[in-house]
Amino acid sequence: MTKDFQASKPIYLQIADHLSSQIVRGELKAGGKLPSVREMAIQSGVNPNTIQRTYSELERMGIVETKRGQGTFVTENEQVLQALKVRLQTDIIGGFVESMKELGFTQKEMIEGLQQFFRRNQE
Repeated sequence: MTKDFQASKPIYLQIADHLSSQIVRGELKAGGKLPSVREMAIQSGVNPNTIQRTYSELERMGIVETKRGQGTFVTENEQVLQALKVRLQTDIIGGFVESMKELGFTQKEMIEGLQQFFRRNQE
């Protein structure tokens, strides 16, 4: 997962976002074990303290659970996972809408543009 990090956002939050995306995509399964702090630090190319902070933040959000002596696991709580999926969707849509507004598009133009996009790229 070693990648370039953005200077505008703390690294631990960028890693948390990446892990959240993996969970929503199903790459990390409910109940699945996350790599140890040390393993994740090596994979990410960051200090283990950064990963510990990432895991703590995800645990605070209820997305992962730490089991003493066993490791950190993705929650099996479907409500939490569904809420995570909705939050990510809202964040992405919000970013899209803000970018379109900055370009001067109206709500109607955005909707029409999306409809045209989907017609051209039938899913």
